[in-house]
Amino acid sequence: MPLVSVVMPVHNSAATLGSSVRSVLAQTHADFELLITDDASSDDSMDLLRELARQDERVLPEAADRQGGAARARNLAIARARGDYVAFLDSDDWWLPAKLEKQLAFAATAGTPLTFTSYYKMDADHVGEAVDFLPNERVVWAPTRVDYRAMLVHDHIGALTAMYDRNVLGTRLMPDMTRRQDYAMWLSIMRDGVDARAVREPLAVYRAGRAGSLSSNKLALIPFNWALYREHEHLSAPRSARALAGAAWHSLRKSRI
Repeated sequence: MPLVSVVMPVHNSAATLGSSVRSVLAQTHADFELLITDDASSDDSMDLLRELARQDERVLPEAADRQGGAARARNLAIARARGDYVAFLDSDDWWLPAKLEKQLAFAATAGTPLTFTSYYKMDADHVGEAVDFLPNERVVWAPTRVDYRAMLVHDHIGALTAMYDRNVLGTRLMPDMTRRQDYAMWLSIMRDGVDARAVREPLAVYRAGRAGSLSSNKLALIPFNWALYREHEHLSAPRSARALAGAAWHSLRKSRI
């Protein structure tokens, strides 16, 4: 059975962290390591992580020496990875119990080292555990296949659903960017000729950003997308503008879910 390295960055997430970790521990595919980096939290996140680690040896937390942001926290965890696959989950989102089992079975025959899934959206103030989540109609449906050109227009891959094959791609790190570092990572993989393929079934639950947060403010993301196109992907200004227009249109559609 393949070992999966699950990467989770944490910063002041004590309120939601426990349920996110427990959604990983409840996976029907039990061969994983949960690599958590605490990004200099000022709340009780690290104390909670130590307690969770005492309860289950697969929980492997480490404290960063300084606050460096989500990309650095993820990369510190990826650098410790021993798994055949690397998967991602943030500390306020959930996986459904069969997520790893179904995605690994799909990855074994998909013919690509990068896979993802559809996912549900829930409100930011939702409380409870993943096992109690009732499927709703707020689904972000993943396209069956995505290539580099399609990804430039829109980030079709929800980070909480992404998984890549280390045996094929090696250890891939995220660019050290303030925002959109996960998007940049998928693009860097796909730029090498890799198409991503998806399990259409929703297998994860995304906690939608609170009103006023950067993730909920689509206009605030424009400069980050522009920097991604120009500085990371080295696109021309006209091509970047076309991609930005496409991204804005897709974000508008997605915000209605």
